[in-house]
Amino acid sequence: MGISSLLTRARGLLRIRNRLVRECLAELLSTFVLIIITLSSAAQKITSFETKGNLVTSYLAGALAVMVGIYIAGGISGAHMNPAFSLAMCLTKQFPWWKFPIFVFVQTLASFLSAGVVYILYYGMGEQHWAREPHSGAGVARLMDMLCLCPPDAIWHYSNGTLTVSGPRETASIFATYPADYVSIANGFLDQVIGTGVLMVAVMGIMDTRNKPAPKGLEPVIVALLVLSIECSMGSNCGCPLNPARDIGPRLFTYLAGWGPEVFRWVEGRGRGGDSR
Repeated sequence: MGISSLLTRARGLLRIRNRLVRECLAELLSTFVLIIITLSSAAQKITSFETKGNLVTSYLAGALAVMVGIYIAGGISGAHMNPAFSLAMCLTKQFPWWKFPIFVFVQTLASFLSAGVVYILYYGMGEQHWAREPHSGAGVARLMDMLCLCPPDAIWHYSNGTLTVSGPRETASIFATYPADYVSIANGFLDQVIGTGVLMVAVMGIMDTRNKPAPKGLEPVIVALLVLSIECSMGSNCGCPLNPARDIGPRLFTYLAGWGPEVFRWVEGRGRGGDSR
């Protein structure tokens, strides 16, 4: 009885009553889960030389991650997880404009943190750590080396200890998407406008109560299938990110973690093209 009352009191003390804070935390958690699953699937596929994953498993993981994220925060923040969706909600007057920059920041922050966790998970300590060899990258990368507590060192082993953006052993595409060699900047921009537009129109249709509604409770499953269908049909050009926060957060992390400014430049012959996730 004493323990029960203590837990009840602790729950009351820890309860967050501010609605905006609850929404931001829900958005942070849902986006974090979405991106960590998505990036981990890419890391497993790439660092295992596609022996423990392939394009299908990567797309499937990304779609299922969307479903999980919606189940986590759908009833609290709406589980936007995507600045493009937040913008669409603002344009249709279903979301206040003053919340838009706050949600974009939270979504980008969650993506950045997810990239850091995936780096720790798949970079690990490795021989470089045991030999106490200094990291050749930025200060953030050296800090991450010290924080790595996991034995796996897949990224280090795959890349031979070099964090590169191009070439046959590049690892930057684990975190951010890059266009295929044949895609121009203009066509890449158009690719993302069309893909994201299809996603927004379809999600709005699913959410519209005046339309034929989806079965209650199954909306996240239907959205996941929608994402999977877009990935399977529009993913070859640019890897199908469809989410500015999903790209800019991890890309900024790779810039700070040792991949350098090349992550913000288009480079021909990256070695992986649009099949990255």
